[in-house]
Amino acid sequence: MADSTHNQPGAWRPRTLSTLLVSVVALVLACASNPTPARADGDPASDVLLSQPLFLPGDAGDTVRQQSELAQLLSTSRRSGYQLRVAVIATSADLGSITELWRQPQNYASFLGQELSLVYRGTLLVVMPNGFGLYGPGARVPTQRSALAGLGAGGAAGRGESAIGATAISAVQRLAAAAGHPLRVSAIVTPSAPGSTDIGALIALALGAVLIALAWAASLRARPLRAPRST
Repeated sequence: MADSTHNQPGAWRPRTLSTLLVSVVALVLACASNPTPARADGDPASDVLLSQPLFLPGDAGDTVRQQSELAQLLSTSRRSGYQLRVAVIATSADLGSITELWRQPQNYASFLGQELSLVYRGTLLVVMPNGFGLYGPGARVPTQRSALAGLGAGGAAGRGESAIGATAISAVQRLAAAAGHPLRVSAIVTPSAPGSTDIGALIALALGAVLIALAWAASLRARPLRAPRST
C-alpha cells in the first residue's frame, strides 16, 4: 500500500526543513575541517564582508529585531544608491588574531577597508563600544564624519556593549541621511511572531551564521601560537 503521507499537504515541510538544517551543519563541519579557508591575517570580519554587507557577531547581544532592522537598513541603503558595509566589533574576540586593534575603531576601519579594497569601494563603518571608524568615500566627506558626532557618548560607550547593535542602527541612519539617502524606520518590516518567519529568512540567517562561524574557525587557525617567555 502506498504511503498516504506523501499526498498530505505540507507533509514535506518538516522533512525539508530538517534536511536543510542538516545540510547547513554538514557544511560548517566540512569547511571547519578543511584548513584551506584560513586567511593569513585571521580577521573574521574581512572574510564575511567580502560577500555580505554586515558583520554582526553573536556576542553583540542584539535582539532578533535589532539584527533584522540593521540588515534591512543596509539592504534599503544599497537599493537607494548608498553603498555601506558595517562591522560590529563587540569584544576583542571579534577581531580574531589582530586583537591589538581592539578599541581602536579608526585604525581597524583603515585596516579592514584595505583588506576589502579589491572587491569593495564603498563606505565602511566600524562600530566598537568606544566609538566609530570610517573608511572609503564616506570617510573623506566632512558631513559623514560629523553625522556620528555625539552618538558615541550616548550610544555603545554610554549604555554598555549590549546596546552596540542599537548604536549601529542609529549610525547607519545618520550616515545615510548625511549622504542624501534618508532611511525610514517605518519602512522596516520585522516578523511579528516567530511563526511568521518564512523559509527564505531562515535560510538567510543560517547562511549568515555559517559565514561568521567559518570566519571565526579560520581566525583561530591563523592565530599564531605565542612562544613561552624565557625566564
